[in-house]
Amino acid sequence: MADALATGSDFQPSDANTINGQPGDMLPCSSDKTFRLPVKHGKTYMLRIINAALTNGFFFAIAGHRLTVVSSDASYTKPFTTDYIFIESGQTMTVLLKARRRGHSNTQYYMAARPLATNPAAVLDNSTATAVLEYIHAPTSDHVDFPTLPAINDSSAAAAYTAQLRSLASKEHPADVPRSVDEHMIVTVAVNEISCAPNEAPCKGPHGNRFASSLNNISFEAPHRDILGAYYHSSIGGVAKTDFPDNPPLSFNFTADNLPPELTLTARGTRVKFLAYGTVVEVVFQGTTILGGDSHPMHLHGFSFYVVGRGLGNFDRHHDPAKYNLVDPPYQNTVSVAKNGWAAIRFRAVNPGVWFMHCHFERHMVWGMETVFIVKNGKRRDAKVMPPPPNMPRC
Repeated sequence: MADALATGSDFQPSDANTINGQPGDMLPCSSDKTFRLPVKHGKTYMLRIINAALTNGFFFAIAGHRLTVVSSDASYTKPFTTDYIFIESGQTMTVLLKARRRGHSNTQYYMAARPLATNPAAVLDNSTATAVLEYIHAPTSDHVDFPTLPAINDSSAAAAYTAQLRSLASKEHPADVPRSVDEHMIVTVAVNEISCAPNEAPCKGPHGNRFASSLNNISFEAPHRDILGAYYHSSIGGVAKTDFPDNPPLSFNFTADNLPPELTLTARGTRVKFLAYGTVVEVVFQGTTILGGDSHPMHLHGFSFYVVGRGLGNFDRHHDPAKYNLVDPPYQNTVSVAKNGWAAIRFRAVNPGVWFMHCHFERHMVWGMETVFIVKNGKRRDAKVMPPPPNMPRC
């Protein structure tokens, strides 16, 4: 990371993808330490799956077994059974696995995770990680079945899986979807360039510039003082501007091919947005094809939100909201914004404080694809930001 930030280049890919810390049998470096999950025939197991990688979404499957999805980002979903799951960077999924081995000869089955690559120009580790589901109290066998996974560039398979996610929306676990909105935002997500400063060494990003990324063409610049402390002590003006825009600065065909090169450039800034306590916010994340485009797992600290709509192409504020799911949309804290697409979320700002919103791909985040929501205090005592602890270390 240090080299990439110093030179403006892209990040070097990892050496391997892993499951519980091991690449698995496909790579020789850990063939004797591949993670193994022992199961008993006839039992049902709950697996909590976390995409802790910071580079890609992943397809995950277990040979010879189907998975029943019951939760996403710690919120119940309507159960559905699938051959594979797709899980974005930073997301969690809970699935049920029925241990039913086929026939009498199969006792070992590969679990496998394969990345999704949506931008052919981006460097990535394209290795498939493996682990082994192993039946105990069963005859041993050297044969290990391998699951069928979507192709590494199969965005349609990722979208087909994601479209099945629905909130449970039961009497015990209702879906309290906001029907009216106080603050509407459209936020473009883009990988960009920033011009090299005259005193910098030649940059190694595209066109001799630096790689950058942005929200609404603002590449976030982390301040030297923490924003939470500045807000609590009423000195936010010396740290950040409070004018993060509700709309992109320029309207164009965001998902068109061969965009003009001048649209790749962005500028740094520390700009945040205030929200009154109780405000209902709708954010539409709009993907762009700048520098080839990519998918983006957008994460919001301090809140879960309802993913009320998705689509490909450019969001149409006059027609697309009519197709929103306001009955049982998934309730998540990380939403996958598809390449050349958009995703709409809604949440109630009832958690006062300073909350980071960013892409969960590490390189996009450190390049500037992030901003901050500051939710003001409410009237009740329990709706106010707590003071810092007296023993909090000073920077």
